[in-house]
Amino acid sequence: MLLGVNIDHIAVLREARRVNDPDIVDALGIVKRAGGDQITIHLREDRRHIQDSDLKMIAQLSPLPLNLECAKSPSMIAIASHYRPHRVTIVPEKREEVTTEGGLVVDSSDEVLQNAIANLQEQQIEVSLFIDPTAEAVNASLAMGVEWIEFHTGEYANLHAMLYGNLRNSHHAIKALDVPRHELKNRLEAQLEKLKSLSMYAQDLGLRVAAGHGLNYQNVQSIAQIKSIEELNIGQSIIARSIFSGLHQAIKEMKRLI
Repeated sequence: MLLGVNIDHIAVLREARRVNDPDIVDALGIVKRAGGDQITIHLREDRRHIQDSDLKMIAQLSPLPLNLECAKSPSMIAIASHYRPHRVTIVPEKREEVTTEGGLVVDSSDEVLQNAIANLQEQQIEVSLFIDPTAEAVNASLAMGVEWIEFHTGEYANLHAMLYGNLRNSHHAIKALDVPRHELKNRLEAQLEKLKSLSMYAQDLGLRVAAGHGLNYQNVQSIAQIKSIEELNIGQSIIARSIFSGLHQAIKEMKRLI
């Protein structure tokens, strides 16, 4: 299985002090040497972490394919078309969110999304849509003519953290998931089965399938065992682990698990 390493959180640390340390470009060679298969970055409209200058340098210097996550707005698609990453993953975006909260709403009547996909494909850039794991979203993505979909695994990750992790007892506990453990287990198993069946369904339709969001060292193996998912994009947990073990070792450990 391929591993896309999302390096956004290196830029989060840098932007916290508004300096150029750590230098995100330093991560590119480390990701390759550690066995990463792809660099993933998210250029948000509010530029809260990755900046245009980062995209420029990474597009020029990355020894690995670049997967750029961005919103569907014409201004963002114009930037993506200019720098021509290997793939653009179109994601939903809200200024007030801490991180991407759900999948893209894919509607065949959405002219902005249609134009975004067409403009990127004219530049020979692969397009992926970041969607919730539903049959409706898969079918709508197929109708849009994209090459890839990426399933948002946030619900799976939250259920796993509430059941097996320490999320239940933290100040970040999710009130909607404060239910008996047997119910959490049933919902987790159902979510995993949904990801399995939908990834197989999408693959049978000719779509290539990736997954990501909230995946970490504790929950990734069950997702990695789904053969119809080709690629995982993982960032925050790898960068968090790297604080203690170093980036090279953190990536190697994630590769071993998947």
